[in-house]
Amino acid sequence: MSIYQHYRPEEHEFVDRVLNWKSEVTERYSPKLTDFLDPREQEIIKTIVGHDTDVRLSLWGGSSFSERKRAFLYPDYMEAKNEDFQMVCYDIEYPSKFSSIEHRDVLGALMNIGVKRGKYGDILISGDNVQFICAAEIAGFIELNLTKIGKTGVKLLPIKENELIESKTEYDERNGTVSSLRLDVIVAEIYNLSRAKASPFIQQGRVKLNHKVTEQVAAEVMEGDELSVRGFGRSKLIAIEGTTKKEKWRIRYGLLK
Repeated sequence: MSIYQHYRPEEHEFVDRVLNWKSEVTERYSPKLTDFLDPREQEIIKTIVGHDTDVRLSLWGGSSFSERKRAFLYPDYMEAKNEDFQMVCYDIEYPSKFSSIEHRDVLGALMNIGVKRGKYGDILISGDNVQFICAAEIAGFIELNLTKIGKTGVKLLPIKENELIESKTEYDERNGTVSSLRLDVIVAEIYNLSRAKASPFIQQGRVKLNHKVTEQVAAEVMEGDELSVRGFGRSKLIAIEGTTKKEKWRIRYGLLK
């Protein structure tokens, strides 16, 4: 039985990377620290490594409520500590009386200075307070180059992990029935759209499945998958609860509050 049958084709490359990390730890008896992983990648690495007796796994993103986390794989004789995850937390100081900063503004600014998405974790915003977490190995580069977000001048102030804004993911749960688990069908149900409207959204790259853009309308959505449609928000397929007498799928899903 192949390990790949449990994952989508586009996830096979990441599965290979996890298997290589696991082999490195086993063969060299030395730990491996990854970049920040999205929730789906965390699930994959937990499935592959989580029950191994020779390799242990810990995930941390700066707080108990972090969404994006670094994975630390290590031999069974070691113990993981917070400092092993090598991350730096920042508060962004800016003239909030004259300008505002949104999540996408921070993403764009980091992208513009050449920082890969895997090198920083959550971006946290509460009112005028804006924070983010990054890998320690790139912190100096970010401090030197991230001086503006949009047209607004900013200053980065290092903070401790216990100073991070608390962010909780809460979903408004609903139930529905669908004819299939195709992406276009699920998007239409969750966002109250017709399939004729949902399909072009997917083909135009406006839909993300597990944090990655997919343009395949027939991609199968699985239990636990997270979706987002640009302009409509984020959602999650919480459970697939069997079929009806008319052979439709009963699903339970949530829209991010």
